[in-house]
Amino acid sequence: MGILDGLFGHGSDLSAAELGEQLAGVLTEGESVRVAFTVIRDLFVFTDRRLIFVDRQGLTGRKVEYLTIPYRAITSFSVETAGSFDLDSELKIWVSGRPDPIQRTLKRGANVLGIQQAIAASLK
Repeated sequence: MGILDGLFGHGSDLSAAELGEQLAGVLTEGESVRVAFTVIRDLFVFTDRRLIFVDRQGLTGRKVEYLTIPYRAITSFSVETAGSFDLDSELKIWVSGRPDPIQRTLKRGANVLGIQQAIAASLK
């Protein structure tokens, strides 16, 4: 429950059925999706256990990379919002055991504040 459940109705771009199809074989038994965001063809999926980045690659999007980050491994994060001339926002997540942050560019229209709230709520 809590803020992630509140975000699910407002921040999610996909239905539970669509997410189930896209994450078949990725989610573990008993794991549930709290909120998900689409950014172009990619997904940011917040489950009750971890953050999953789904990166569709290539022209057809058939090649897919799944990056899993357990919430306990996130040490800090930053979100840089778009400005007047810089149209993209940027998300950086620092993970223990990695010297460099994981970076994702968020295009204009991405729910930057929803993503930031979901990460912050998950780190409790």
